[in-house]
Amino acid sequence: QVQLVESGGGLVQAGGSLRLSCAASGRTFSSYAMGWFRQAPGKEREFVAAISWNGGSTTYANSMKGRITISRDNAKNTVYLQMNSLKPEDTAVYYCAASIVLTPAPVTTRNYQYWGQGTQVTVSS
Repeated sequence: QVQLVESGGGLVQAGGSLRLSCAASGRTFSSYAMGWFRQAPGKEREFVAAISWNGGSTTYANSMKGRITISRDNAKNTVYLQMNSLKPEDTAVYYCAASIVLTPAPVTTRNYQYWGQGTQVTVSS
């Protein structure tokens, strides 16, 4: 299995940027597709972005498309989420997840087997 640890969250003003990182340990990182999800208070966890095992395929949620970029570095066992032009409605706990479905990377929570503990992103207006 794989262990995931997110970092890079914090407080940012609207219009600002953050880059989230998710470091993986355990089984070979390139054995997994990776995804980012988020969960705001009182809401269900929702899909943000996903990337296939080799980075050849990416998928984005419509709500954030054009403002985010997912990438991965298999040599560093890390997946990233660059977020720009952040809005207050982007405030949530952001989770990274790993899936044994290599490509295309899944967009639903049920298809991810491993999850990190989450990192808080707060966007002030």
